Amino acid sequence: MNSKIKREKRFRRKARVRAKIFGTAERPRLCVFKSNKYIYAQLIDDEKGQTLASASDIELTRRSPKKRKTKISRETDAKQKRETDAKVLIGKVAIAFEVGKLIAEKAINLPAGRQGNKFEKVVFDKASYRYQGRVKALAEGAREGGLQF
Repeated sequence: MNSKIKREKRFRRKARVRAKIFGTAERPRLCVFKSNKYIYAQLIDDEKGQTLASASDIELTRRSPKKRKTKISRETDAKQKRETDAKVLIGKVAIAFEVGKLIAEKAINLPAGRQGNKFEKVVFDKASYRYQGRVKALAEGAREGGLQF
């Protein structure tokens, strides 16, 4: 497929998703951008047009330049049935999970407007990306960090 057509399709998908999603001061938009090498996340207040917080895997590599291996464990109680699901993430997906936890930590430590409340609820903006792989790992990391979508 021609790269120009791919780019146009991507912009159309992004516009379609963006038309449905709006971030406010109480519930900001968690926007995801991924390149081939890095992944970025931003908390955006669309009413003011301000970026409240941002995180990327560049920050993580500055802190500890090791390759990451992350374990996700999920427990679900459905009618007194316990299931424990454990996944091991490696590579870029593990780094995206850590970025999700980092943006959640930054969001919870920010004061929400003038009320002094902390951000716990956000609107997830996946842009033109499918909800799989690194985007899904970032979302799961943010949820584990304490954010609610």
